[in-house]
Amino acid sequence: MPPALVALALGAFGIGTTEFVIVGLLPQVAGDLGVSIPSAGLLVSGYALSVVVGAPLITAGGSRVPRKQLLVGLMGLFILGNLVCAVADDYALLMVGRVVAALCHGAFFGVGSVVAAGLVAPDRRARAIAMMFTGLTAANVLGVPLGTALGQSFGWRSTFWAVTALGVAGLVGVLAFVPPQPASTGLRGELAVFRRPGVWLALATTALGFGAVFASFTYVAPMMTEVAGFAPGAVTWLLVLFGVGLFVGNVVGGRAADRRLMPSLYAFLGALVVVLVVFAFTAHWQVPAAVTIAVFGVFGFATVAPLQARMLEQASGAPALASAANIAAFNLGNAAGAWLGGQAIDAGFGYTAPNWVGAALALAGLGVAVVSGVSDRARRSRPAATV
Repeated sequence: MPPALVALALGAFGIGTTEFVIVGLLPQVAGDLGVSIPSAGLLVSGYALSVVVGAPLITAGGSRVPRKQLLVGLMGLFILGNLVCAVADDYALLMVGRVVAALCHGAFFGVGSVVAAGLVAPDRRARAIAMMFTGLTAANVLGVPLGTALGQSFGWRSTFWAVTALGVAGLVGVLAFVPPQPASTGLRGELAVFRRPGVWLALATTALGFGAVFASFTYVAPMMTEVAGFAPGAVTWLLVLFGVGLFVGNVVGGRAADRRLMPSLYAFLGALVVVLVVFAFTAHWQVPAAVTIAVFGVFGFATVAPLQARMLEQASGAPALASAANIAAFNLGNAAGAWLGGQAIDAGFGYTAPNWVGAALALAGLGVAVVSGVSDRARRSRPAATV
């Protein structure tokens, strides 16, 4: 693995930890700050919405900045946001810190995906993207469970101090290993790709497909403690299972996408629908719930590399802004999924209801992906049909 990919994965590890660790700490944060679980869940939505806004704006604003320098600045912003979270003494300030930290997220993964894809041969691009996103899977295998355990033992603020240190390590890695990178083609060239219908269909597939994951995942902690009957301390190990599933799914998704991109995407989204429907039932028993969490992680994250590779394919020639917009779409889905899952709980449908919401979103994402694939085939066949 090129050292630059390791550096990008290290940055992704820090960013992934701060994004996901709040899920395992929702009960502690809600109790300490005196808010409800659905209100605490909005810390997930607030982060995600900040990514949605920050990804295109920061990437567009930095279109003339060499990519390595842009990545360095983004890691600095990440460190600042997590420092604010670590010293927050009320819900509003914690939300501000989450929003600031999230501003770097979309641009980092968007620009980082372009850098990663450019480091390898064309037939290995999805795997290179998957390697960078290994940082996210490692965050779920190691960062999130350890951060959850740390927060449960020493208070949730200690977790954000640890994440701040991860940000510093990521910054050092980018400075040391990522080679100099040119700026993008300029804002006009980057904006031009949004005239392509395929780009918008890719964005919609991403938002719906990953919204399905967060509709359920946001409420895993209360689902496991209130429905399955696990002790709060067991949530850490359940998140380890989920993280192992993410790691496996990331590897499988990257390899499958390099071989057959669209069929792989169809298969993973379809499997996600099935797993979430099953989870609505298995959540009532501890062993089946634990197994389903691991399988959920596999198919939830197997979609990531194909979705990002699909955007790079559709936005060929000027991919940086479109890639960042796709990260924004991931997080728009995260925010909408978390909000819809919370609405289902607030409506009295119980803690398993977010699984049904997620299944519906995944099914919608599969439908859009099929439309996108059919549209591509029709477009490619037109020249031959007119000969």
